[in-house]
Amino acid sequence: MTSTMTSFLEIALPQPVADAIVLVLVLIGAILCLSAAVGLLHFRDVPSRLHAATKPQVLGLVLICLAIAVAQRTIGGMLLGLLIVIPVILLQFATAPLSAHMVGRQAYRNGTVDHQGLIVDEYADSKTTPPAAG
Repeated sequence: MTSTMTSFLEIALPQPVADAIVLVLVLIGAILCLSAAVGLLHFRDVPSRLHAATKPQVLGLVLICLAIAVAQRTIGGMLLGLLIVIPVILLQFATAPLSAHMVGRQAYRNGTVDHQGLIVDEYADSKTTPPAAG
């Protein structure tokens, strides 16, 4: 092979194409994050607010992280960008549902959840905080 041939990792997207993809990903991600903020202000009960805070927020963050990777233009740069943002995405996937569950459960115990709006009440027997929970 000659030295003029580029390796697979050096193949690059044209600048206008990469910029358009990044622009679309960031715009959709920002709209999703904005919809999460509006949902927090609009909804009245805790489960609805938690749903609005976790679902579009996480997807918006993923799209913005993908935009960071695509902005590198070359395949090698995109892989390196993905390697850098994957821990951020994984941490968001791990912590957002867990924190939403804990906030929702505590709101249920505090009585700030509309019990008449619940279809299934799985926590009806466990309204008190366990002694070791603090």
